[in-house]
Parts: sequence; C-alpha cells; structure tokens
Amino acid sequence: MRSSMSMPGTPRRNPHQGAWHQLIAAVLLVAGGVHLGSDADAAERKRGSATDPAALYHNYCSVCHGDRGDGNSRAKGSLVPPPRDFTRATDLNREAMIIIVREGKAGTAMAGWGTQLNDREIAAVVDYVRNTFMKVATDPKLQRGRTLYAQNCMACHGDRGQGAPAPSGLIPAKDFTTPQARAELTRERMIASVTNGRPNTQMVAFKGRLPDADIAAVVDYVMAGLMLPTAGSISGTSAHANRSGDDPMALPFINGLTGNVAKGERFYKDNCATCHGIKGDGKGPRAYFINPKPRNFEDAGFRNGFNRPAIYRAVAEGRLGAEMPAWNKVLTDQEIADVSEYVFRAFVQQKTARSSR
Repeated sequence: MRSSMSMPGTPRRNPHQGAWHQLIAAVLLVAGGVHLGSDADAAERKRGSATDPAALYHNYCSVCHGDRGDGNSRAKGSLVPPPRDFTRATDLNREAMIIIVREGKAGTAMAGWGTQLNDREIAAVVDYVRNTFMKVATDPKLQRGRTLYAQNCMACHGDRGQGAPAPSGLIPAKDFTTPQARAELTRERMIASVTNGRPNTQMVAFKGRLPDADIAAVVDYVMAGLMLPTAGSISGTSAHANRSGDDPMALPFINGLTGNVAKGERFYKDNCATCHGIKGDGKGPRAYFINPKPRNFEDAGFRNGFNRPAIYRAVAEGRLGAEMPAWNKVLTDQEIADVSEYVFRAFVQQKTARSSR
C-alpha cells in the first residue's frame, strides 16, 4: 500500500491561526501517551462506509501490490524491500494480515491504514486478498497446477496467461487475462480443451500425456491464479477511473478531496521549504542540521513511487525517527490535500514530464 515520506519543517503559519501552539500541544500529548481526538471522532472513523472490498484493494493497495496482487507495480522498483507478492505468500495468516493492514509493518513501506479504514473494511480487504490472490499460495493442489502450467502451457499462453503470437495460419493461444475469457471459459470447457485439444490452434490434446487429476489441477490453477478481475471491471473503484491505461500515479486523494495548488504552494514555502528546499531537492537551510536528511523530491524513486494518496498520508502522519511532524494534528484534511497537491504537481508531475522529453 504506500510508503512514508520525510517532510520536516518548523511550522510558521499566521499567528492568529495558532498552528504552532497546536503542534506543540499535540507533540506533548503524544509524548505523554494521550491520543489527540475525541471518542466521537474515533467512532466516526470506525463506522466508515460500506465499500466493495475489491474497490478498497484497487483504491488503496494496488498502487504498490499491483492489480494482480503479485507486487508487480510501478512503485516496485523504488521500494526496499519490494511490495509483498501475495501470489506466493505462504507465510501469512489472516490475523497477521489484519494487524499489518491496520498498524503497518516496521522496516517496510507498508504504513498502517487504521486511521483511514474501519475494522470491517480492513477485514474485508484482507479477505479479498486471500480469496483472490492467495488461493494458489495456500492450496497444494493449485501449486501443483502452477508447476504443470509452467512445464506444459507457459510457452504458448505466457507466464501470466496473457497469450503469445501464433505461427502463420494458426489461431493465437487464448489470453486468459481478459474479461471475455472469464465470461466464456467454464471449468468443464477448459478441461475438455486440455484433454482433447482444439483444431486449427496450437492447443494439442494432453489426454495420455497427463492424468485426469493433473489436467484438472492445471485448469484450476489457470482459473484461480491467472483469470483474475481487473480494476476496470470493479464497480466503485477509482484506481482506473476517468483515465486511460493502468497508471497508479493518477490516483486521486481519498474521501473525494481536491487540493488547491496555490494555497498548498504558500504553505509549502512557509513551512516545508526550510528543510526540503524551494526546489524540493532536500537542501533547505535546516537540512544540513537534520539526520536523517529531508526527503529529496527530485529523486527518481520518489517521483515514481509517490502519488497523491501516498504524499497525503506522509504529510498527515509524519515519519517516526525523523523531524517530519504529523501534520494531521494541526491541519485539516483539506489543508493537507492542498500542500500534497502542490508537492505532487511541482515535484512529481513536472519533473517526470521533463525527464521523459
């Protein structure tokens, strides 16, 4: 799901807004073990809204873990360790996953989602991951099917079931990843095709080559491990809405927020540039006295891995062990969205556009 970002800086907002005094109070309260916020606020967060778990996954998790749960995402190359590949995660039980989603995992880019998702939603998204991406990892019969697929089917159908070009005159191998394949291919039809082959295609008959149990195992693997839903087919997801291609960097802010760039720029220059620098290069006047150093927004790993939701969360929750404060103790959700929008536009979109020219 997203990694944290360092945006240290001493707040210098208008005195009448009292932000500086609020931040001091918040730090003292947290240091003293007192949670800032009322019971009513916590209850409101816990109530949440009834949301499709598939949409929750694709809105909150796929930017790092990928649409297919295999960790193959745009952010993969900039995260150390890389995002978990759920399709091969044999060591994760349900209870451990719920704790990790709620509280995060130290030493990784996995931050806790307990302030954004209620307990019901966290359990739902964990069950979605387990039932959609982890079937093969937790079922020995499906693991046997994966091995058989690699030995007998991958050369034509591809490692992810995406198909491959066929020799002239033959129909190409079936692409199992399309919505059409999921709608048309039943288990019975696939077992018949594997058993008897298909004329005028590369699909030969495996009757006599594989026992019936192995044919069933490879078909079950294809259905469970390769014929997965895509984000575009999931009702309620905003991960791929209103845009072309699979671009996690186009994800919007949560809760329908829209950032105001002008307001965000003013706040950034007043409060963030002292550490991150006016240019976002991590070379502000205070940077030389800070360890660990402030985040350099010009770094390719940051530009490739931090979309709007990731920046928003980093600003809101801060970074443990660094001078990056948790701005959600002082700012409203809208103000956090404003400065996050400025950082995204100034240091992610513009820099990425320039580097691609």
